[in-house]
Amino acid sequence: MKVLVIDDDAMVTAGIKTIIEMATKGLAEPFKVVGVGHNGQDALRLYPETRPDVILMDIRMPEMDGIEAGKALLSLYPEVRIIYLTTFLEDDYIVEALKLGAKGYLLKTDYESLIPAIEAVANGQHVYGDEIIAKVPAYLSQEHHVQGNVARQGLDAVDLSTKEVELIQWVAEGLNNKEIAEKMHFTEGTIRNYLSAVLEKLELRDRTQLAIYYFKHMV
Repeated sequence: MKVLVIDDDAMVTAGIKTIIEMATKGLAEPFKVVGVGHNGQDALRLYPETRPDVILMDIRMPEMDGIEAGKALLSLYPEVRIIYLTTFLEDDYIVEALKLGAKGYLLKTDYESLIPAIEAVANGQHVYGDEIIAKVPAYLSQEHHVQGNVARQGLDAVDLSTKEVELIQWVAEGLNNKEIAEKMHFTEGTIRNYLSAVLEKLELRDRTQLAIYYFKHMV
């Protein structure tokens, strides 16, 4: 597994490199940090040279920040997989990361999740820390008054029923199956069936990806 690390703090990049390589040392295929950069321009230069499986990238950096670098990378290399590894939980950053197509967003302090997150993203999954997911429903709630019609139009394209659209909105707002069942006046079993059908239609893995899908495409 090849990883590219981009952060303007040299101590942070050195620490992440050590954590990644030491934590995977005993694996049949240890992770390798194939490059280290300190701003978005470095990311643009190093990606085609190193072709990593995953990029770990900070957001606030000089010359070119992580969001701008992510947009540029994805426009040039749509296959790129970016995990934002940052100290910032500002809503604007989370929104931009979701919109541009980042595969993950973790806090730098969440070191225990780092290796599993890299593996998951390399395998095509999305990974967002609990703190990030907790903020998504709040943002959706703030934007709910302008999202309804847009959501309906966007979801019509995949032939979802009104009830399925309602289910997606409740999932995106953080409700569990029991709470959704109470809201929609169905049994939990019916909600589980609805959820499975929606995930299959949208080709998504789980309810977290469903919430992220709603947030990315309907805001």
